[in-house]
Amino acid sequence: MTNPYLKHIVMYIPKHFDEPRIDTMHALIRARPLATLVTLSAGGINANHIPLHLSGQAPSLGTLQGHVARSNPLWHEYAKDVEVLAVFQGPDAYITPSWYPTKAENGKAVPTWNFVVAHAYGVLRVIHDPFWLLTHLEALTAHNEARFAQPWQVADAPYEFTEKLIGALVGLEIEISRLIGKWKVSQNQPTQNKAGIVEGLRANTSTADLAMADLVEGVHKMT
Repeated sequence: MTNPYLKHIVMYIPKHFDEPRIDTMHALIRARPLATLVTLSAGGINANHIPLHLSGQAPSLGTLQGHVARSNPLWHEYAKDVEVLAVFQGPDAYITPSWYPTKAENGKAVPTWNFVVAHAYGVLRVIHDPFWLLTHLEALTAHNEARFAQPWQVADAPYEFTEKLIGALVGLEIEISRLIGKWKVSQNQPTQNKAGIVEGLRANTSTADLAMADLVEGVHKMT
């Protein structure tokens, strides 16, 4: 009997929201490494929230590496014959039609939500090797500590403490087989509406709104 979960089901992406550039999706994954890792088990679909470190450069799709607590059932309950999905979410923002100049002309406008997201698929490999885990933790830490003036390193912790910690972890590795990006940043709006959206978003002070304004403005300048 064919397993229905083995069919390739992907998110809906209208052509104007498709983001095929691997380097752009890699940049999102590195900037927002906390992934929603979706797996299938005998009990159904599970989702865990795990920081995943990306190695590799475009044109390679890359490899994702992470870890979970040994007490987390994810590593031994997942269906090994089904790809897992890691979802990486970038900036998002509510877009009000009040920002559209065309609304005053004909009233034909509705609210929407802008967002950027990358979906990485691949086969999950479980790793118990302590040296692999140590190397992974050092790479993951170095990446996320790079923005600090005095970056913390794994070696800063006592060796006995680190050794015990590693013994309580299980490594995860996903060689990406499919990488899909959706950048919904008002590409389908006319020029005057894009300008209105950027102005409206910049009037807010939230980091997400300002980040989305940059994305919409980038599209606006290309049209």
